[in-house]
Amino acid sequence: MIVNERQKDLGNFMVGRLLPFRKKRQVGPFTFIDHMGPATIGPHKYVDVDQHPHIGLSTLTYLFEGSIEHKDSTGANEIINPGDVGFMTSGKGVTHTERTPKHLRNGEVSTMHGYQIWVALPKELESMEPRFDFIKSSDIPSWDEGSIRCKLIAGEGFSRESPLQGYSPLFMVDIEATDKATIDLRDKINGEVAIVIVHGSITDDGETIEAGQMLISKTDQECSIDLGAGTRLLLFGGEPLPEERFLHWNFVSSSKDVLEKASLDWQQKKFPKVPGDDTYIPLPSMGR
Repeated sequence: MIVNERQKDLGNFMVGRLLPFRKKRQVGPFTFIDHMGPATIGPHKYVDVDQHPHIGLSTLTYLFEGSIEHKDSTGANEIINPGDVGFMTSGKGVTHTERTPKHLRNGEVSTMHGYQIWVALPKELESMEPRFDFIKSSDIPSWDEGSIRCKLIAGEGFSRESPLQGYSPLFMVDIEATDKATIDLRDKINGEVAIVIVHGSITDDGETIEAGQMLISKTDQECSIDLGAGTRLLLFGGEPLPEERFLHWNFVSSSKDVLEKASLDWQQKKFPKVPGDDTYIPLPSMGR
């Protein structure tokens, strides 16, 4: 199954949305993927996402270029740089902001490029206490397989474990090929499999899939893929959650009633606030 990015205008930036889409709502516990950039950051053009809420999920922020300052209502305040992972678990409710850090608001031009990914929580943890985990790039397992460089961002795979495990069986791997190469995934990952092509191309069963597209395997384990020279991709997936998940705006839940309550609570400003921040993004009239 091949999915093309759908472009969405988010103010200063165009974002490419890959998941969910009509024929596939989730891959393992992964329920939402936004491709941010590559975008030019510079005078009068910065990332400034005001205070907004989440429930029932973890947001995973992973950058190739640029930096984002994350602040949330747990008190977390962290600058996420390329290769780092910011993992905010909303549970019963959290608010956060995402902004270009002060050190990049210097009048110079730079590039911001990365992904923000939502991972749905298991039903029994949907109302857990919010928390924020930050893993530096240097603490994430990286290794070479011939001309392929691999980095296990989250979960388990390739007989390794990431310091970021999440809350259900999953994997997310950053893979980059310096030359043409084939990677065999047999017995290296478990569960549903999806591949996002960041740049370059891959070939599967004689068909070429290029940057801006996502390939979803129809079986639990895609056997092997051929990578073109200079190709970079994100491999992710895992065991699907047993219950259906519903989305409304920034909320994910196994219960539509919970989504309605979260929407009302946000309108009535009952969510916790980011310390020292009074900004507020209103609930839109239409969900995502």
